[in-house]
Amino acid sequence: MKTGLILATLCMAIASAPLAAAQLYQWKDAQGRTQYSDQPPPPNVRNAQQKSFKGNVIEVGESYSAKTAREKFPVTLYITPCGGPCDQARQLLAERGVPYSTKDPQNNPEAQAELKKLTGRLSVPVLVVGSDKVDGFETGQWHAALDKAGYPKTPLPGTRPAPAAQPAAPAAAPAPAP
Repeated sequence: MKTGLILATLCMAIASAPLAAAQLYQWKDAQGRTQYSDQPPPPNVRNAQQKSFKGNVIEVGESYSAKTAREKFPVTLYITPCGGPCDQARQLLAERGVPYSTKDPQNNPEAQAELKKLTGRLSVPVLVVGSDKVDGFETGQWHAALDKAGYPKTPLPGTRPAPAAQPAAPAAAPAPAP
């Protein structure tokens, strides 16, 4: 009984394989009307076009929940090349597939003023999700803030998480004047 069911399923799968790549023909008939068919046009028709379809596939760049969260609660990461905590912060956002912008208070006076106003000090990393902020890196707090905003816990299946941004290289010292 089981063998028969498996065999029937296998036969149906093989028989339906050609349907996944359907062919469609388009041409104009003698009266000038456009015709569409899955059968080839009559031999006397010229300028017939054959179109191939690869089945129903919906391509998405990001999930609906991620898009909604991004629009309502944008993520900003205040970060410098501070080492472990900053690298872990980037990694967490990358693993969850969270789109974010970065601000470096060390190299940007405006970001420095924003961070001072936001937290009262200049320590990094600081995560801002919408109007909520998380000062310092603590995995549980960061996950809670992202969950509250509606960001997915993992990136879409079949997509790779965005690579974590590399720490900014420290500014090179100016060359001495001759």
